Amino acid sequence: MPDKQVIRCRSCGTQNRVDAERVNPRHEPVCGRCKRTLSTTSRPLTVTDSTFATEVEHSLLPVLLDMWAPWCGPCRAIAPVLEELAEEMSGRVRIAKLNVDDNPVTASRFSVRSIPTLLIMQSGKEVDRLVGVLPKSEIRQRVERAIARTSGASRGH
Repeated sequence: MPDKQVIRCRSCGTQNRVDAERVNPRHEPVCGRCKRTLSTTSRPLTVTDSTFATEVEHSLLPVLLDMWAPWCGPCRAIAPVLEELAEEMSGRVRIAKLNVDDNPVTASRFSVRSIPTLLIMQSGKEVDRLVGVLPKSEIRQRVERAIARTSGASRGH
């Protein structure tokens, strides 16, 4: 019997049992619930004006959206923290990045005046906003609150 690996879907949070030998670049397993490709690496997802609705507004999971620009020193400073959180919180929250210079429509829509700005989105709505470089513990705490609201709402609380 082959070894099984449990992969949590980054899109919907469902835990999927996959044969470990089938997880390789030639075979991309899909989630049994939402049918999206299961990723074995957890990195922030790049979103654009054109993919924002699909990837952020329609996400079944809360989304931590990093509004950034490549020339911004503080944005570059916070990037490794977001990569760590993407790995640590995979399947519980989606972490996405939107370059405000390349995607002015979404940046304007959310009145982003300063970067980095982190938006915590839930069911397509902004539920929290963090501006500037904050400690990882503060970012995690605020995201955990959004996750708790989501799970409480799904249980009817």
